[in-house]
Amino acid sequence: MKHQRSILIHLLLLLVVTLNAQHVKVPIDTTIVSNHSTTIKGKTIPYKATVGFQPVWDENGIPIASLCYTYYKRSDIKNDQNRPLLISFNGGPGSASVWMHIAYTGPRILKIDNEGFPVQPYGIKANPNSVLDVADIVFINPVNTGYSRMIPGKDGKMPDKKLFFGVNADVKYLADWINTFVSRTNRWRSPKYLIGESYGTTRVSGLALELQNRQWMYLNGVILVSPTQIGFKFDGPVEVANRLPYYAAAAWYHKMLPPALQSKDLLEVLPEVENYTINELLPAIVRSGYLDASKKEEVISKMAYYSGLSKKTIRQHNLEVPKSYFWKDLLRDKDGYTIGRLDSRYKGMDIKEAGERPDYNSELTAWLHAFTPAINYYYSQELGFKTDLKYNMFGPVRPWDRTQDSTGENLRKAMAMNANLHTMIQSGYYDGATTYFNAKYVMWQLNSNGKLTDRLSFKGYRSGHMMYLRNEDLIQANEDIRAFITKSSANINKGSKY
Repeated sequence: MKHQRSILIHLLLLLVVTLNAQHVKVPIDTTIVSNHSTTIKGKTIPYKATVGFQPVWDENGIPIASLCYTYYKRSDIKNDQNRPLLISFNGGPGSASVWMHIAYTGPRILKIDNEGFPVQPYGIKANPNSVLDVADIVFINPVNTGYSRMIPGKDGKMPDKKLFFGVNADVKYLADWINTFVSRTNRWRSPKYLIGESYGTTRVSGLALELQNRQWMYLNGVILVSPTQIGFKFDGPVEVANRLPYYAAAAWYHKMLPPALQSKDLLEVLPEVENYTINELLPAIVRSGYLDASKKEEVISKMAYYSGLSKKTIRQHNLEVPKSYFWKDLLRDKDGYTIGRLDSRYKGMDIKEAGERPDYNSELTAWLHAFTPAINYYYSQELGFKTDLKYNMFGPVRPWDRTQDSTGENLRKAMAMNANLHTMIQSGYYDGATTYFNAKYVMWQLNSNGKLTDRLSFKGYRSGHMMYLRNEDLIQANEDIRAFITKSSANINKGSKY
C-alpha cells in the first residue's frame, strides 16, 4: 500500500511539473542593447552592440519567422550618412553567421592560436583587426540557423518550408528583411556592402540584383569569401582540370612536391600550375580516351609532378582524381594521415589507412571544438542575451531547392546596371571545397565582356576556407576589406554613370 501511495505521489508531482513547464519561446521582435569599446589599429573605438530579433512577415503581415541578428554601430559618429554598412552572411546553406562574426570582421573573436587551431580555455578576446573602425556591421542568421526560427501560426502549424529553403526563396525573404532593417536603423543614406562566405556568396550574389530590382536598394560593394560556383556551370573537364592548382598548393604545404618545386615559394609555383592547367591539362582531359598514348603518359607525369600523387594513382583514375581521394591519399604513404577538405593544412587520423575518402572532416571538427563554446558564452555573458534556445551552428534547412540558380548572372547584371557596384573575391589557397582557382574562374565568368575589370578584384591567402583563422591572414584580409571599401566609395559623390 505504501509502495502504491509513493508511486501515486510521484505521478502527481510529475504532472504538476509538466503542467508548469515553460515552452522555449522564440523572441519575435525585440532588442538587447549594450555599450562597449575596443582598440583597432591603435585607436579606441566605442560602439553599441544590439542583439535583436526581427520578424519575417507573410503577405498578410503575419510573422512566419524571426531572424536573430547582431548589429555593431560605432557610437562616436554623429552623422552616419557616409558611414558604410556591412551586411554579413555565412553559408551552408544551413550555417549560422557565427564564423565571420567571432573570427573575422567583428569586434570580438574567439581564442585560437595564430594558425587557427583550438586552444583551451575557450573564450572570446578583442579583435584589433576588426573593420568596425571603417564600417558598421550586422551579422544575420537566416531561418533555422543560430537562434533564428520559423514561427507557428495560430493553428500551431509551421509555415511552408518552401518559403525559406531554396536559392531563390532565400534571396527573396532576406531582401524583404534587409529593407525593414535598413529602415528601422535609418541607414538608407549609407553606402551598403554585402559580404558572404561559401554558400553565403550564392546568397549575396542573388541579393545584389534582388535588392536593386525589388527593393530599389543599390549597393556599393559585394565581397565573396570562398565563393561557390554562384550558378555558373563548369562541371565536366573544366571542373576536373581546375582541381590541379589546389592539389599543388596542398601538396606544397605538406612538402610532397619534388625538390624543384618545393624549393620555390608557393606564389612562384601556382602561376606555373595554373598556366599548365589551362593550356595543357584541360585540352587533354577534353580529348579523354582519344588522347595519344605518349601524350597521355606525358600528362600523367606532369600531373604527378604538380600534385604529389603517384603516376599510378593518376593513371588508374584516367586523369580524374576526385578531391575526396586526394584528401585520403596525399599523405597515405608518408605518415598515414588524411588532410582537411575546407582547410588542407589540418590533418586527420582514420581507423584504416586504406580507403577512398577520409572518415571525417578534420578541419571542421577542430573548428566546432572552439566556435561552439565561444559563441554560446559570448551571447550570454558579454552581450546579455540569455535563452534556453539552442544555438544552431548548422540548422535543419533540408531539402534545399537549388534549381534555377542564376545568382552569378544576377550579380553580373547588378554590376552592369549600377556603375558604383564593385566586387572583391577572397580565397584561401588550401581550401579544397571552394578552391581558389575555381574562384578565379568565377571572376572570369563575371567579367565575360571584359568591361568590369576595374571593379573586380581577387585576393588570395595562405590558409583555407576560413582564411581569417590564420592570424597573418586575419590582418591582411581585413586590410583588404578596408581598401575595398575605400576604393569603391571614393567617387560616389560624382554619380553612378559610365
